[in-house]
Amino acid sequence: MGSSDRKLRYADVAINLGDPVFTGVYHGKRAHEDDLNDIIQRALEAGCEKLMVTGSDLVESRHAVQIARNHPGICYATVGVHPCQAKLFDSYPEGPEKMLEEIRALALEAKESGHATAFGEIGLDYDRLFLSPKDQQLKYFEAQLDIAVEIQMPLFLHSRAASEDFEKLLMPRLAKLPKGGLVHSFTGTMEEMERLVALGLDIGVNGCSLKTEENLAVVKAMPLERIQIETDGPWCEIRPSHASFKYIEEAPALPKAFKKERWQKGCMVKGRNESVTISRVAQVIAKIKGITVEEVCEVAWNNSIRMFGLGEEVPP
Repeated sequence: MGSSDRKLRYADVAINLGDPVFTGVYHGKRAHEDDLNDIIQRALEAGCEKLMVTGSDLVESRHAVQIARNHPGICYATVGVHPCQAKLFDSYPEGPEKMLEEIRALALEAKESGHATAFGEIGLDYDRLFLSPKDQQLKYFEAQLDIAVEIQMPLFLHSRAASEDFEKLLMPRLAKLPKGGLVHSFTGTMEEMERLVALGLDIGVNGCSLKTEENLAVVKAMPLERIQIETDGPWCEIRPSHASFKYIEEAPALPKAFKKERWQKGCMVKGRNESVTISRVAQVIAKIKGITVEEVCEVAWNNSIRMFGLGEEVPP
């Protein structure tokens, strides 16, 4: 059978399925019934066979692990505390050391049960210092990196406007992490991308990575063997105002979308991105690189399985 007859398969390595919008709750108010199972079903029908659910703090990491338990073989969790949540360590009732201990215990237990495949989302975010100051971000990024090295989990990383400190903390530890890590939702410069690739890291590409012509040039230059694809839903959809929008006409049609107040079963919600849209990300990467979407999917899938396992045999 020709390559065009082969069903494309995707791993969405960043999807925030723990976000209340995926159960119909927006800003604390219920707008429609819980449609999480429909969202996962739509992803599967579109060939998105693996979903990596992002953990962003201790509570959300536990939630991500629970989602993985509820959807075995499809959903896998990441466990860690996002840089914008770093302040939670110092306000933890039993102190920061206890919180680090709980993160470690959760990650180790979920790794051993096969429900968690990465340590993260950890890193630095100097764009949003009003959420957590720099000193707390640095301190707890370093502490969490040491846990990841100790329990040998690949990294799920976040870096915004902090590349120098980010790389400085990562470099000495990468040699001790044979599977390395993924810098997710990448929107950085050409130079930053080249340095991360030189460190042996993979780069996560989603709609936010494809907004501007400059973003597209960076993705075009990224080595395919370092790219993983993601949606980062409910955010980072490809919008008509994005430079990438002109490349999606050949991507499979998406289900109908309605405003949340007029939601209908089996339909998407306007402005709420989800895993079914991953085909658009693959399509844009293929177009800007001048290769087939089959090639993008195959290599990205193998990159994700090699790093995160996701319940599959690692490709040779």
